[in-house]
Amino acid sequence: MRSTTSDQTAATTRTPLRTTAADALKIVIVGGFGAGKTTMVGSVSEIRPLSTEELMTQASVGIDDASRVRTKTTTTVAFDFGRITLNESKVLYLFGAPGQQRFWFVWDQLFAGSLGAVVLVDARRLEDSWYSIDRLEHHRTPFVVAVNRFTDGPTLDSVREALALSPEVPLIDCDARERSSSKHVLITLIEHLTRTYDQLPARESML
Repeated sequence: MRSTTSDQTAATTRTPLRTTAADALKIVIVGGFGAGKTTMVGSVSEIRPLSTEELMTQASVGIDDASRVRTKTTTTVAFDFGRITLNESKVLYLFGAPGQQRFWFVWDQLFAGSLGAVVLVDARRLEDSWYSIDRLEHHRTPFVVAVNRFTDGPTLDSVREALALSPEVPLIDCDARERSSSKHVLITLIEHLTRTYDQLPARESML
């Protein structure tokens, strides 16, 4: 099978990396299978994202539970990669982690060197987010939780209670298909990181 490159990006032409870029900031997007991680990277990246997606075949039956994401025909087998230029010297790199349990061994490598993370949640399958939150807390990685609203679902207060999130963890709604909504998620994460790490620049100078 051949890997496919996602076409879900606002950039229609290749955007070269600025020669003045000196600081690389790494963010990881995690979540359950089919939560929308590839879609989020594609919607907000300024370049055509690298996407290591493969077609799902009969070989995945009994391994990947696609019963609640029946329209899904591909799956990430390594990671998604996108880029956002923040200013003249700072560049944000986005890494979307694979959602299936059989690829979780990749996560520790993706977490290495990351400033923070987005946990993308499908409100229909909250339990799929538990592992993501557990691993981030284990690595002591600051994170925000974004509920990808495919359909109507529980309130944010209900989601916070179900996921046992502390009051300090930002929790917001989003639509991973929309660039503005995905950007808002990243802004929320940057604000959270700014509060957590005094050394980080303020949001206005980054986005």
